[in-house]
This record gives sequence, C-alpha cells and structure tokens, in this order.
Amino acid sequence: MHTKRIFPIAALALLLPLAAQAQPPRSADTGITAEIRRELGDARKEVRAELAKAKQDLDTGDLQLQDSLQFGKQRKTRQHDADRVAAAITPQGDLLIDGKRQVIDASQRRQLLAYRGLVVEIAKAGIDIGQTSAEAALDAVDRSWVSLMFSAMSGSLERRIERTVREQVEPGVRGICRMLPRVMDSQQRLATSLPQFRPYATLEREDVADCENSVRREFASL
Repeated sequence: MHTKRIFPIAALALLLPLAAQAQPPRSADTGITAEIRRELGDARKEVRAELAKAKQDLDTGDLQLQDSLQFGKQRKTRQHDADRVAAAITPQGDLLIDGKRQVIDASQRRQLLAYRGLVVEIAKAGIDIGQTSAEAALDAVDRSWVSLMFSAMSGSLERRIERTVREQVEPGVRGICRMLPRVMDSQQRLATSLPQFRPYATLEREDVADCENSVRREFASL
C-alpha cells in the first residue's frame, strides 16, 4: 500500500544543479521542464499502479485482524492486547485464528463477510486519500524549474500543497470517521455470536467519538 518512491524532493535535488549549469536560460528551462514532467508522469503511473495493486490485494487476500483499525486512544496498550493472536477473515468468510480455521455456521459467515466488507471499504477509502495526496504533491511541482525553485524558496509550494490537502483530503478522512459506528456495531454483533472474535472487537465508543476531533486537530495544524 505504501509507495516506496519519494520522487519530487529527490528529483528536484538532482535536476536543479543541472539547471544552474545550463547556458541559454530559455532552452535550458525547456529541457529541464520536459525532464521534470517526464519524471512526474512516471511517478504518477507508479503511484496509480501500486495503489491499484493494493486495492486488488484487499479484495483477494486475507484480512488481518490483530493489527487493524487502530484509532485514537486505541494505540495505547490495553489489557486484552496480549490475548490477540494472529487472526484473519478470508475472502470466503472463514475465520482463521493462529492459522486454524474456526467452526462457524452460515449466519456467522455472513456476519464475518459483512465486517470484512466494511473494513476493506475503509482501507480502500484510505488508499484513495493517499492517491489524492500524492497527486496533489505531484501537480504542485509540475511546472518549470525556475517557478518551482521560486515557489519552494518562498514557501508558496508548501502552502499550495497544504491547501490542497485540507480541501481534498480532510473530507475523505472525516468520511472514514463516520463509518466507524457501523464497524463498531458489526464488531459487537460478531463478538456476541462468535466468542472467538471477541479479542478483535477493539473499537470503543470513545475511539469513535474522538476520531473526528483528532482529524480536526490534525488539519488545524496545517
């Protein structure tokens, strides 16, 4: 899910010294700009391909339970954390605990699939948010090296990216927060009908309530 390539800063560091050595400013600007845009185009393709692969993996792979959906105060160690051995829900709705397939009935399988679907939906929303952020950064540096260097030095590049993140990313993150009550309800139903699932029903009301407040605090600092 995480792209391994952090392009804009590294590329800029390599390209700006070349630009400084160029002789005819106009033709050099054209050459450097073309190179930047080629590299940015490659970066966009790489980001999109990796995130599409991450979405496909969510659909086809097992959903790991022991480390998923850690929000707010949940990140602190809790007493029941030691009870949570490796567990997963397969795409077919089987529950695996420590690699062992649990005995479930048709109703429990439907509940497991419903819960899996919610968590996958949240994960895909997070991937979309990541893509929006990455492309906003790439779009912000898709310009001539002269204006890019000026924007970076003046701070306007950073402000432009922050504004884009606030306007386009914050609503998506809030949307994830608003899905959490459904996830918590699904967890509680599973914990009631399937005792083996109880250690993985970790969402609490305070976590759900604090989610949007945390988002508000984070984006207010931009």
